[in-house]
Amino acid sequence: MAIPEVVLSSTSPATGSRAIPVLGMGTGLVHFTPEQRPATKHAILRAIELGYRHFDTAAIYQSEDVLGEAIAEALQAGLIHSRAELFITSKIWCADAHRDLVVPAIRESLRNLKLDYLDLYLIHWPMRLKTGESYPPIESHHILPFDLKSVWEGMEECHRLGLAKDIGVSNFTTWKLAELLRYAKVPPAAVQVVEMNPTWQQKKLREFCKEKGVHVIAYSPLGGQDMFMGKNLVMESQVLKDIAKAKGKTVAQVSLRWVYEQGASMIVKTLNKERIEENMKIFDWELSEEDKHKISQLPQCKRVTLRSMLSTEAAAKLPDEDENAWEKIVGIPSRRQRLA
Repeated sequence: MAIPEVVLSSTSPATGSRAIPVLGMGTGLVHFTPEQRPATKHAILRAIELGYRHFDTAAIYQSEDVLGEAIAEALQAGLIHSRAELFITSKIWCADAHRDLVVPAIRESLRNLKLDYLDLYLIHWPMRLKTGESYPPIESHHILPFDLKSVWEGMEECHRLGLAKDIGVSNFTTWKLAELLRYAKVPPAAVQVVEMNPTWQQKKLREFCKEKGVHVIAYSPLGGQDMFMGKNLVMESQVLKDIAKAKGKTVAQVSLRWVYEQGASMIVKTLNKERIEENMKIFDWELSEEDKHKISQLPQCKRVTLRSMLSTEAAAKLPDEDENAWEKIVGIPSRRQRLA
């Protein structure tokens, strides 16, 4: 079965209407090591063979070159006839979130991927680090004030140069998106949220994006990886287990189907060939109204937070229960300051 696509409504007239496959494969593994490279490339090739056309990577994942090798091999083997059949997303890391480093950063990603352009290029986090500082945990003295306007100008230059067909953001809240939309000459085509699933439903963000024509791409649609503390609330949900059993599906399939029925795309990460295929089998059935009501009543819990990105020292500086904690540490004006 072919994976459905959704047209990106914020696409600029220069590039025309572009469609994004609603199911994509992620390549951001926890602590990616050289030993994982062969298995990752094999999984990507298997996914292409099965019909996946959307692949997600990022500079910080260290998987861009592996994805590039897999694309080249897929072309050589005839699994795809041209690069244009694929939708490739990558992201700029926080250490390159400086106006003069944005274009060099995408050029480096393209060199790694051995591609001429990206279909979608995202600001990975609304955060700026000192040049050269990379993977979390992040120390507070590495964090610099984040000038979103100037960084977005760099993203728009990537779009103008044809290096990125579309541009967008990742891990942005509703009000950060609203701030960006005030001055963006090229509006973000998509926001990739770090977490959207039945136990963290992102209703406010989804409603805002629908109103503004920004497509939502769900990350961690199955509840997230073990790098973030706590159990997997999606896979251990009794409500989802009961729905899955009644429908003869897996809990993962129920969760993915729920995301799809919200109008979002999704990125799923697995190297298991059976699960790669299983994840595609969500398009020929539906959740009932009763199923959807039960899911809407699930307790909500956000697993991926600013605190999880920071070192113990930096996290200790965040007040508990402070809605403006992120803004205080990265130097973005708080909502109260902006309205003053």
